[in-house]
Amino acid sequence: MNFRFTALLSAVACQAAFAAGPVDTVPGMPAVTDPTNLYSEIGSGKLSEAVKGHLPRVYVPNLQSNDVWVIDPATLKVVDKFRVGVNPQHVVPSWDLKTLWVANNAENTPNGSLTPVDPRTGKPGKAIKVDDPYNMYFTPDGKEAIVVAEAFKRLDFRDPKTMVMKSSIDAPECDGINHADFSIDGKWAIFTCEFTGKLVKIDLVNRKVMGYLKLSKGKMPQDIRVSPDGKTFYVADMMADGVFVVDGPSFQETGFIKTGKGTHGLYPSRDGKSLYVANRGSNKIHGAARGMGSVSVIDFATQKVVAQWPIPGGGSPDMGNVSDDGKQLWLSGRYDNVVYVFDTTSGKVSIIPVGKEPHGLTVWPQPGRYSLGHTGNMR
Repeated sequence: MNFRFTALLSAVACQAAFAAGPVDTVPGMPAVTDPTNLYSEIGSGKLSEAVKGHLPRVYVPNLQSNDVWVIDPATLKVVDKFRVGVNPQHVVPSWDLKTLWVANNAENTPNGSLTPVDPRTGKPGKAIKVDDPYNMYFTPDGKEAIVVAEAFKRLDFRDPKTMVMKSSIDAPECDGINHADFSIDGKWAIFTCEFTGKLVKIDLVNRKVMGYLKLSKGKMPQDIRVSPDGKTFYVADMMADGVFVVDGPSFQETGFIKTGKGTHGLYPSRDGKSLYVANRGSNKIHGAARGMGSVSVIDFATQKVVAQWPIPGGGSPDMGNVSDDGKQLWLSGRYDNVVYVFDTTSGKVSIIPVGKEPHGLTVWPQPGRYSLGHTGNMR
């Protein structure tokens, strides 16, 4: 009976994927395996050969102490620390999965840099000077890195290995250009504008701004992630205390999901069914420790919150990602100088002390064929 039921479900899924038809992607982008689920290749255990021999580690950039702390996920112990550039914001896996880049944006100074880390050894290399790398993504074909130069309202397209500048796109109405996610075909992306309450849609083929969208009651949009079918974009807003729902192709707001105070980071589950939402516990950029931090779990199919995980005693969950097996959600505790490890079945949380003001940590290795950037936007 169970075997027949499983086979039936598999057949239905295959028919749905066939009915959707193949996705016409940009040249050089890996084919979309399942048009109904762009997360099909980030499932538990689907590790690429490219990450063979990589150390299982969690890399935590500490914004104020200018260092990266390294945690062994098996023991939940800090096993290494190393200095990087000024104000490390995110640890970003490269498109080819061979390098982890620490984005040191050196706020309000011209001293920004990118520090490469070898995931086979966990050790840093020589930093490369780069203008204001608050965050970093990659073109879907892997040919260029996209450095998010937040202070300049600009996207810088660079060589993905040498980081030599190739071209730029100005987004003058996008003050605080910040996080992004990509269309299922790789032809465009949507970036958040933290300080204007807007989104900006970028044509990646013709390299131009396609338009801006002012969120109805948004004041500080943060992370953004796309639905499994590639049609809907979810936008965390730290001032609105929830997630805006935006239709990607038409670039129109279609809904809002209340989650928790200080909504910030968004991470899909390994099975592509749920979206984990980190609520930072404060509406302020520099909030207090032990705030009303929590994690909400949104069901992609219903767009409803199906679970709410508070932090005993309060906290400030920020950025992170999901473990390879999908059993743990790792998040930095921005105002509490800790890292949280949530059990994705029960919501139970473990806490690990780290450096001063941890931000965009990454869990490595992660399943997937390639990385679109951030803390592991894998496809």
